[in-house]
Amino acid sequence: MPATGRLSLVPLGLAAFVTGCSPTLDWRQVRPEGGAVTLLLPCKPERRTRAVVLADVSATVEVLACSAGGTTWGMTSADLGEPARVGPALAALRAARTTNLEGRETEARAVRLAKLAAEPAPLRLRVEGRKPDGQPIVEHSLLFAHGSRVFQAVVLGGAPSARALETFFDGIEPAR
Repeated sequence: MPATGRLSLVPLGLAAFVTGCSPTLDWRQVRPEGGAVTLLLPCKPERRTRAVVLADVSATVEVLACSAGGTTWGMTSADLGEPARVGPALAALRAARTTNLEGRETEARAVRLAKLAAEPAPLRLRVEGRKPDGQPIVEHSLLFAHGSRVFQAVVLGGAPSARALETFFDGIEPAR
C-alpha cells in the first residue's frame, strides 16, 4: 500500500516527565474536522491539513497536535468517502507507526470506545522506536473509525502518566 510521504504526526525531539495532575496539562475539548468526534487535549492544538495517499485513496488529512510537559498529543483524521475503505486505511496507518519510528509494536489490543462504532474494532497500540538522533521514544496510539472517517489519536514521547493517557484516550467520544 503505497503512501506519499511519511504519515508522522509531529517532529520527534521531546523528553521530559509528565504527571496526570500536572498544572502543565490544561485539558480542553477539541473537535476535529468533520465534527464526528470530540477529544480532550492537554494544550491548545495547532490544526494543519495535507494531501496524502492512504491505502491507495487520495485523502486530505487533518492533524491536530500540541505539546505539553515534553509530550506531543494529537489526532490525525481523514474522510475516505466510503466505509469500505476504512479497514485498509487503518492498516496503513498502523504500519506507518512502526516505519516512521523505525520501531516495533510492543502492545496491540482491541478496545471499546463508548458510543462509537465497534467495527472495525478500535485498536490501542504501543510502539517503541527511535528519534532521528537515535534516542529511544515511545508512542501510545489509538486507531478507530467513525463512518467513512479514520482517526489516529497519538501520545508521543515524554513520560506521560497512566492517568494522563487514560484521560486522553477516554476523552474521545461522538460529538453532540
